[in-house]
Amino acid sequence: MMDRLTLERRQVWIYLVAIVGGLLLGSVAPGIRQGFEALLWPMLAALLYTTFSQVPLLHVRDAFRDRRFVLAILLGNFLLIPLVAWLALFWLPDDPALHLGVLLVLLVPCTDWFITFTQLGRGNTPRAIAVTPLNLLMQLLLLPVYLWLMLPAADLSAALKTEEMLPAALVLIGLPLVAATLTERWVEARTARAVWRDRLGWWPVPLLAVVVFLIAGAQVGTVQDAGPVLLTVLPVFVAFLLVAALLALGLSRWLRLPVDAGRTLAFSLGTRNSFVVLPFALALPAGWETTVVVVVFQSLVELFGMVFYLWWLPRHLFRSEGANSSVAE
Repeated sequence: MMDRLTLERRQVWIYLVAIVGGLLLGSVAPGIRQGFEALLWPMLAALLYTTFSQVPLLHVRDAFRDRRFVLAILLGNFLLIPLVAWLALFWLPDDPALHLGVLLVLLVPCTDWFITFTQLGRGNTPRAIAVTPLNLLMQLLLLPVYLWLMLPAADLSAALKTEEMLPAALVLIGLPLVAATLTERWVEARTARAVWRDRLGWWPVPLLAVVVFLIAGAQVGTVQDAGPVLLTVLPVFVAFLLVAALLALGLSRWLRLPVDAGRTLAFSLGTRNSFVVLPFALALPAGWETTVVVVVFQSLVELFGMVFYLWWLPRHLFRSEGANSSVAE
């Protein structure tokens, strides 16, 4: 019988099969694309709810118990990584939809499989859980500011129309976030209810597989047309993963973090919150479909990158050299 950790270890291949299956079905049966688009929104809302339910939303203050680690998280995710994302635009073609997709997905730190990979990569899971609500809160507050600073005003106004973005944000992010907060309060009211959080924890992987399956089937034409664009952005996403890990190493040495905290920081900087920005990408007007494909493509590149991280970080970049070791020299 498969346990939850085994499911999460195999998620890379589950998502790859889902994407290929969606592309094939969308190609042979074009008539299903409208149905896929209609199913996508409720499935995405369910995905966000089950994911947010795993975030300790009522315990943001717990993150600040380890001030050096929190400082590293804030500097890395909300100062250095945004700078890296902005610099990455200069290596890409002058395509507004491509630039928006890259920024949307690289500017927001992950709040779900970051914890899974931290556990698998011998990081500090309690620290990862503690900073997750802080990462979520900061990214929701700062993403509009980053986009305003990094994109030309004309492109931003053409893509992010308030009358379309606001309903998407409220319905697909606001409502699941509120529902997850109420669920957490209900679960914590009685110890016996903790089983419900564990049960909800099984759902993000299969729901995300369904979401990427639906997106692939609905956007198959865009995916085919975006092939050259994806080949262009692939080196940028790979380079981002390498730079994120090296930034984590530098911050860990500067702040003298323990080895397991350094690994946790690297997984935080390397993983991005692709599905949280999907509602914004999907609500974009006609002509911006490439943004959706770029966001989904980055998540796939990232998952393969995390497989590399699981080998690279504990064995080389953040190798333990003794009980009192701080970071790999």
